[in-house]
Amino acid sequence: VQLQASGGGLVQTGGSLRLSCVASGSASDYYAIGWFRQVPGEVRVAVSCISSSNGRAYYAESVKGRFTISRDHAKNTVYLQMNSLKPEDTAVYYCAVDTRRYRFSSGDLPIFGDVWGQGTQVTVSS
Repeated sequence: VQLQASGGGLVQTGGSLRLSCVASGSASDYYAIGWFRQVPGEVRVAVSCISSSNGRAYYAESVKGRFTISRDHAKNTVYLQMNSLKPEDTAVYYCAVDTRRYRFSSGDLPIFGDVWGQGTQVTVSS
């Protein structure tokens, strides 16, 4: 699987952006697909993901109610609609998939990320 992310940019607080991630394979090639973000000097953290087994979407608490993940099977593309953006959402966003099955602790987003796309910068100005 190869991933191509796009859609980042500069937006003011309260604005919106939509990230896109095109996967070269099909949904059957991975167990989960989703988005991570990373701020310089900090670890990469999962933001949202979709399980391939049940199609369920998961969100980090920090983005619940503001971000929406969706998938277009025909286009092999997953989207992250980001609304009501805050300066603390500023980060490099990465698309990732799990090509292997992993175990997760309760409360964790069920994605590990073993194949990555390139990052796309999202900057939210105050």
